[in-house]
Amino acid sequence: MAHDSAPPQELPAAHEVLELERFLPYRLSVLSNHVSQTIANAYAERFGIGITEWRVIAVLGRYPELSANGVAERTAMDKVAVSRAVARLLRRGLIEREMHGKDRRRSVLQLSQAGHALYDQVVPLALGYERELLARLDADERVMLDRLLTKLDQASRP
Repeated sequence: MAHDSAPPQELPAAHEVLELERFLPYRLSVLSNHVSQTIANAYAERFGIGITEWRVIAVLGRYPELSANGVAERTAMDKVAVSRAVARLLRRGLIEREMHGKDRRRSVLQLSQAGHALYDQVVPLALGYERELLARLDADERVMLDRLLTKLDQASRP
C-alpha cells in the first residue's frame, strides 16, 4: 500500500461579504445616479437632452473653450461618451468647435448662442433641485457634507 506524500489540502477560506448597502463606492454611485436621473428627467422632457449632453453643456458653460479631452477630464466621463455627446450637440447647434490658434489638430468647444440659451434655462432647474435636496440638511450638515465630499474627492485622485 503506497502512502500519499502530497501535503494535506487546505480548506477554502470563507468568502468575505461585501455589504453593498454599506459599501461607500456603491452608495455614492447609487446616490449620484438617483440625483442625476431625477434632474435629467426634467431637462430630457423639456429640452430633449440627456445626462451626458447636459454635463458637456454645464462644463462648457463654466469653462468655455475646452477640448473634448478637457471636458472628459472635468466630468470624469469616458472619452467615447463625451465624443458622442459632443457630436450630438454639434448637430443640434448647441455647441461650436473652433481650431485652437495655430495648432490645426487641436479644437476647442464652446456653447453657441442656442447653447447659452438652453444653459440659462436648465441652470435654475438644477439649482432649484439642489436646494430642495439640501433643504433636508441643516446648515452645519451642509457645511460638513461639502467638507467630506472635498476630502473624499481629494483622497480618490491618483
